[in-house]
Amino acid sequence: MQIKEVIIRELVMKLKHPFTTSVGTETEKAFLLAEVRTEKGVSGWGEGVSITEPIYNEETVSTNWAVLREQLLPTLFHTTVHHPDDAARAFQYVRRNYNAKALLDGAIWDAYAKEAEKPLYEVLGGEKRPVDVGISIGIKPSMTDVLDTITKAVDEGYKRIKVKVKPGWDIDLLKLIRARFPDIALMADANCAYTLADIDHLKRFDDFKLMMIEQPLAEDDIIDHAGLQRELRTPICLDESLHSDEDVRKALELDSCRIVNMKIGRVGGLSEARRIHTRCKQEGVPLWCGGMLEAGIGRAHNLALTTLPGFTLPGDTAPSSHYWEQDIIQPEVEMAEGQILLPQQPGIGFEPDMDRIHALTVRSQTFENR
Repeated sequence: MQIKEVIIRELVMKLKHPFTTSVGTETEKAFLLAEVRTEKGVSGWGEGVSITEPIYNEETVSTNWAVLREQLLPTLFHTTVHHPDDAARAFQYVRRNYNAKALLDGAIWDAYAKEAEKPLYEVLGGEKRPVDVGISIGIKPSMTDVLDTITKAVDEGYKRIKVKVKPGWDIDLLKLIRARFPDIALMADANCAYTLADIDHLKRFDDFKLMMIEQPLAEDDIIDHAGLQRELRTPICLDESLHSDEDVRKALELDSCRIVNMKIGRVGGLSEARRIHTRCKQEGVPLWCGGMLEAGIGRAHNLALTTLPGFTLPGDTAPSSHYWEQDIIQPEVEMAEGQILLPQQPGIGFEPDMDRIHALTVRSQTFENR
C-alpha cells in the first residue's frame, strides 16, 4: 500500500446510560479515530479505545495522540507496507502503547482489505457467519436494576450475560441472579478488584455455575492468578494481564487462566490478535472478544475478528443501540435473535457517517506522507 496521508480525529460521544465498573463510571467517551488514505483513493478506518484517564491501563487519549504524532506516524511513513503485518513489526520498537498501535493498525487493515476488494473478516482468515452476541452489564444503583436489565437482555436473545462485580457487590448479586435465572450463561468480571487475601471469598463464586470469572486479581499479576486458579473450580479468564502472544503463552503454561479475553486495543492491533488466536486454537483454549465501549468503527473491527474459528464464546459485541443514541457508521450494527451478521462490503463493511463524525469531532490533524 502507498499511504498518502493519515487524519487523526478526537471525538466525544455521550453514552445512553452510565457504565460503572469497579474502577469508575463513564457517562461519555472521548476517543480517537484514524483515517488512513492511500494513493488508490481508499480510506481505512481505525478506532482507539483509550479514555481520558489512565484507569484501565496507562494510556489515555492525550498520550496516544503524542505517540502517534511523534513515533508511530513517522515510522509508518518510512515503512514499505505490503501487508499490515509489516507496519505492526515496524511499531515493535515502541514499548507498550498498545492502544495507540492498535488504532493505526486497524485503519491499515481496513485500507488493505478495501484495496483487495474483500471484507476485513475474509483477509483476517475468518468465515462469514452469524456472530453470537453477549452483553456486559455494569454496576447499577440497585441489584433490582441489574435483574431488570438481565431480564430485558434475555428477552432480546443475548447468548451470554456478563455482570461487573467488586467486593460488596458480588455474592448477594450472584445469588439473586441465579435464583431468577438458573440456566443462563453467566460470567462475572472483577476488573482487578480482589487480592489473594480474598481467596476464601472468591471460592464462593464456585457455587454459581459461572462460565468464568474475569480478571479477579491485579492487572500485572499472572503468578497469583495461577495460585488462585488452583483453588477454584470456576475457570479464570484473563483480560488486563494479557498484552501479547508471549503473555498468553506464559499464562497458559502457568495455568493462570483457562479462557482468554481478546481486546484488539489491549494487544496492539489485529496482527497480534491473530497470533494469539492461533495459539489459543492450537491449544484448545476458549477465546472471546471483549469490548471497550467502542463506537461503530471499533465494533466493526471486533466483529470481523470474532469470525475467526477460535472464537467459540459470545463476545461483548452488543449492537450500536445498546450504547449510543446515534452511532458513527451506516448502517448501525444490529442484532437479531442474539446474533449479528456481518455485511459483505470490502473492509469493515460499514460506512463512516461523516456528518456525525464531523459533528462530534473536537480536534483533528492531517499528517502527510512526504
